[in-house]
Amino acid sequence: MSAPALAPAGVELDRTLAALADPHRRRVVDLLAERPRAAGELARALELSPPAMSRHLRTLRRSGLVEETHPEFDARVRIYALRPEPMVHLLRWLEESERLWSAQLAAFKAHIEASGESGE
Repeated sequence: MSAPALAPAGVELDRTLAALADPHRRRVVDLLAERPRAAGELARALELSPPAMSRHLRTLRRSGLVEETHPEFDARVRIYALRPEPMVHLLRWLEESERLWSAQLAAFKAHIEASGESGE
């Protein structure tokens, strides 16, 4: 039996989780949560070379977590900002996972309590 095909939201969630798997990218997300920043500023804050920072930003862009803009005064400057949509998908998934685990743990607790009562 083969696994069911992932829904588009599942693919987006996979991309988000894959992008957030790297500690440097999580730090970029933390910094961008404060305000949009230039690529060079992010590289300095993380003490990464510009090429390494570029690779991380490319991954974050492809995952949809960040967007890139260019100010009118200098098209060479790249400003990065967070996009909320991928985090909303992640939050929904986490909330659903929490509901499922809570239900499983409540059922397990009820089973243990019922077993304890019948065993006395």
